[in-house]
Amino acid sequence: MPSPNVYRNFIRGAWVDAASGERFENRNPADASDLIGEFAKSGPEDVERAVSAAWDALDDWRRTPAPRRGEILFRASQRLLERKEDFARDMTREMGKVLKETRGDVQEAIDTGFYAAGEGRRLRGETVPAELPNKFAMSVRAPIGICGLITPWNFPMAIPSWKIFPALICGNTVVIKPATDTPLSVLNFARTLADAGLPPGVVNVVTGTGSSVGEPLLRDPRIRLISFTGSTEVGRTIAVGCAETYKKCSLEMGGKNAMILLEDAGMDLAVEAALWGAFGTTGQRCTATSRAIVHKKVAGQFAEKMVERVKGLRIGNGLDETVEMGPCVRSVASYVDIGKKEGARLLVGGDSLKGSGYDNGYFFEPTIFTDVKAGMRIAREEIFGPVLSIIPVDDLDEAIRVANDVEFGLSGAIFTTDINKAFRAMRDVEVGIFYVNSSTIGAEVQLPFGGVKKTGNGHREAGSQVLDIFSEWKSVYVDFSGRLQKAQIDRAD
Repeated sequence: MPSPNVYRNFIRGAWVDAASGERFENRNPADASDLIGEFAKSGPEDVERAVSAAWDALDDWRRTPAPRRGEILFRASQRLLERKEDFARDMTREMGKVLKETRGDVQEAIDTGFYAAGEGRRLRGETVPAELPNKFAMSVRAPIGICGLITPWNFPMAIPSWKIFPALICGNTVVIKPATDTPLSVLNFARTLADAGLPPGVVNVVTGTGSSVGEPLLRDPRIRLISFTGSTEVGRTIAVGCAETYKKCSLEMGGKNAMILLEDAGMDLAVEAALWGAFGTTGQRCTATSRAIVHKKVAGQFAEKMVERVKGLRIGNGLDETVEMGPCVRSVASYVDIGKKEGARLLVGGDSLKGSGYDNGYFFEPTIFTDVKAGMRIAREEIFGPVLSIIPVDDLDEAIRVANDVEFGLSGAIFTTDINKAFRAMRDVEVGIFYVNSSTIGAEVQLPFGGVKKTGNGHREAGSQVLDIFSEWKSVYVDFSGRLQKAQIDRAD
């Protein structure tokens, strides 16, 4: 057998083994016989090395003018564009989603890089009138310091780019722990940054588990911010750890996203959107359409058309250009059992796929339940897989109540031709992202991304709003009066 590819940590601009010398395997979830490579199984000593590298690089990087920092990010984005196809294929192998989606994942990183590069010539503060004569008042952005980033497996280049590019343009240095299922995409990203001229130590990558890498990141006092995307349970632990050490904390967590379909909607468009929202990325998106809240007059028609379309989906290895849905990274079979026990009616799917083409991976049928009630667990808990619940309702008011009656509030959508109803839903559905006559997925990098309630802790990624995560506000007063003036005291009334 040929020797496997060996991938190392990226620390201080060099590729280095874990201090222990240990490695872990990364295999294709569509074909377990496909060994992508062996990766550094890191521990606290490796985190210490990475944080020290980021610390040593911090002063020079934060003093580099922001437009110059932006030029490096621009070059990196150009190189990502050149390498897009290779990186997309690597990503499909390591996490399973189909090539058109992994190409989109890399493209999102490209878009984020170009957007962040432009911010290097903005990074706006503001000037305001001072209350005393011969005095100037303004606010500016200052770097946080070292940022610890913990990223998930489902968007293994896009989500790291949402964090790394803004952190860098603001003048911070970075230590990132990628998901253990998808380390290669982050290492590809780091290599591209280095090739674009990023100084050593500004970005460092340490691969390994949450307990061996994530926890030491959380504990290190030199790290001033943790930015995390992942499960609500882990996010809660990170929030507590950050509070204990006074770190800034940005959390992007779960969703239970609803698409409202009213009786006047374009049915074919709604079906296409639900199909894409529920089963794109095998339903493994925080913005996936998990609930279809449908007016009872058209619920039967919608269900019938969805079943027809789902039965025609081609499932398999995402490297096959004809495949429309790849493997599951995590099992969702338990939620199918829960739905059945709760009394929901299984329309299609509900089982793992076996036989030719499926034996070496984990594939699950796209699954649809109907007659789902709002209080059922399958209508309230994040499943993170290809399972759609259809919930019939009487009117828009009930649809909005059902949409809001969950712990999460990330993404939502409505399908209607009535502009008044569309604007009511825009106003009243409790989410951070809302679509009219489009799916619950499809965010663009120039607008903020994030949600309300237990989806996060109030911060937003993407858009210019992300800069508020990765920078501190500093107010500056310049007094050119030649004497000491006391604000609120030395004034002529």
